[in-house]
Amino acid sequence: MKKNFKFITNYWIDGKSISYEGLSNKDFTLKVNEGDDVLKVEFIPNGKITNLNIIMQCDHDFIDTTKIFVNGYQSWTDSREFTRDEKLPRIKGLGKLVSGIKMYGDELFVKYPNTNGVFHAYTYGYTRDDKKVCLFGSLTEKNGYTIITFDSINNNVKITKDLDGVIVENPINVFELAYIEGDYESAFDKYFELQELPPLKTKRTTGYTSWYNYYTNLKSSDVVNDLNSFKEKNVKIDLFQIDDGYQTQVGDWLSLKPDFEDMKSIVDQIHQNNIKAGLWLAPFACTTKSRIFKEHKDWLVKDDNEKFVSGGMNWGGNFYILDYLNKDVQNYLKEVFDVVLNKWGYDMVKLDFLYVACITPRQNKSRGQLMCEALDFIRECVGNKLILGCGVPLGPAFGKVDFCRIGCDVGLRWKETFIEKCLHRERVSVINTLNCTIFRRHLNGRAFVNDPDVFFLRDYNLKLNDEQKTIIAKVNKLFGGVLFVSDNINTYSQETLKKLQEVYNDDDIKIVSAEYKQKNIIEIEYIKNGGNIEKFIFDINLGKIL
Repeated sequence: MKKNFKFITNYWIDGKSISYEGLSNKDFTLKVNEGDDVLKVEFIPNGKITNLNIIMQCDHDFIDTTKIFVNGYQSWTDSREFTRDEKLPRIKGLGKLVSGIKMYGDELFVKYPNTNGVFHAYTYGYTRDDKKVCLFGSLTEKNGYTIITFDSINNNVKITKDLDGVIVENPINVFELAYIEGDYESAFDKYFELQELPPLKTKRTTGYTSWYNYYTNLKSSDVVNDLNSFKEKNVKIDLFQIDDGYQTQVGDWLSLKPDFEDMKSIVDQIHQNNIKAGLWLAPFACTTKSRIFKEHKDWLVKDDNEKFVSGGMNWGGNFYILDYLNKDVQNYLKEVFDVVLNKWGYDMVKLDFLYVACITPRQNKSRGQLMCEALDFIRECVGNKLILGCGVPLGPAFGKVDFCRIGCDVGLRWKETFIEKCLHRERVSVINTLNCTIFRRHLNGRAFVNDPDVFFLRDYNLKLNDEQKTIIAKVNKLFGGVLFVSDNINTYSQETLKKLQEVYNDDDIKIVSAEYKQKNIIEIEYIKNGGNIEKFIFDINLGKIL
């Protein structure tokens, strides 16, 4: 390990609050095992420790041109390279007055600095000076989220573990941290090599999802019509996914609207076209109108005051959280997945709003531990079928899901309103999801197959011009692994069909570089099918190709 860390430990013991710099005192010992690239730290208590917070801190040089990448809390959290004169966005103004707004991100448990040049990342992050990358990355989040803070004002990096709600009486491994220097690709190759993840069992995938055209107003006739359009236009896709709107209520996954009661027949029609079938669920969520909420309130996550914990605001109001630690909830979800995957015959499940599983630490488990164990449970339920994770903290999802959303929902218009910009970092945003698609590209093919969300080519039911649609499609093509549309392609002209096929074509794309060259201007250099270097430059604020 090329970094020299000092350790500051804050904790409570015997009713006293203590802060100590060093590796041991009468209350605890930090056992440090240092290798070439990895530093492991075990915390050994000599009593009952609460409110434990261990800070690893090292010096780190930041220069004026240093770029700082911070991986956001979950799929939807804006993530990109920042400069020293920027600061992380956060909920502000009117957004603070909205009930449940904090549930999507990390403002429930992390204090944001009100200063430029200080940024925090989850699981991993890096600094980049030209082509040299210095990557800090956790190898496991099973005991808690690793939060990496880059402080370019004081020229240091601080690394902490979120152990909120955990009482420590036995030894625990708090850190397994990699520090890697090198060029961009080799640094991430090494980082994921150290994690020893299982090999990916899927690859780049083309397809369709119903969400961004019909939303919850979905009808089975829409599904059949859009499915048949691919056959009629002779366009081959790998996967056809039905999204939200088939079920009577969120949470009641086996209670189908009359239009979808013959779900097996719909799946059979998809399979007859030699296409895999996918279905959307939010396994840990339920609305107040659901039968689950009305009949099984003992299944829901509660706070210390025995009040139901909100998962956020969606589907017309606050929704609530099924506690996967509850055996009855586990049995219910096992039944749901058995019906969906084995009786109905779906090949893939898109599992959404997964972050709710760990909003509240409980049963002496940290948020990170809860999320890791929830994904282990989900994988057990799904078996060898495919999972598209969404709204999920990414570190715990490494090696657990086959596909993963790496950005927020794409919008039907380019610009956000003033009020929308006041909301959480996980809001619907074309600009934010393009940033995530570009700057989380290192995950594609290493941790899972990246899902950048859909691109659009249709001319109706959206407020994007042709140039803006081209930017989204191009970025998805260059960086994405899941290439989905939500259009009825029977409405396409021959020219639009050609554009669709160009995105779907399995070209060999090598990214040479991708970065902000100046404010709002992104320049991408890439090689296609072994040819010469090509450039794609656009203004991300205006949605204009330059």
